[in-house]
Amino acid sequence: MKKSIAAVLATAFLLTSCSSSTTATNLDAAGFADQITKTDVITLDVRTPGEFSEGHIEGAINIDVEGPSFDSEIANLDKTKSYAVYCRSGRRSIIAVDKMSATGFEKLSNLENGINDWLANSLPLVTS
Repeated sequence: MKKSIAAVLATAFLLTSCSSSTTATNLDAAGFADQITKTDVITLDVRTPGEFSEGHIEGAINIDVEGPSFDSEIANLDKTKSYAVYCRSGRRSIIAVDKMSATGFEKLSNLENGINDWLANSLPLVTS
């Protein structure tokens, strides 16, 4: 009996630890475009600085999720604000919103399929 209870608890732990902690709302390009027009939303591009300079959504702030200072840079952001997060394909933005959620950010939106979806919908980019 003890072994079966332990097995059930171990299985439950594994299932919950493998699930994403993301509290982000996943949006398609049209929904994301609408979201970032709201005055209280900060657009966050989590791609590399090189990718950002090649073209980004107007008004976006660049903080590279794979850069060494990502954690310290998001620690300086206001956790009470809303953030719309994107990358190239959606993989890195999910990593970013997971990290942000784990540190107390609650109002997060994620661009599903990233800037690729944005461009496929003929939405504009700016260069820096």
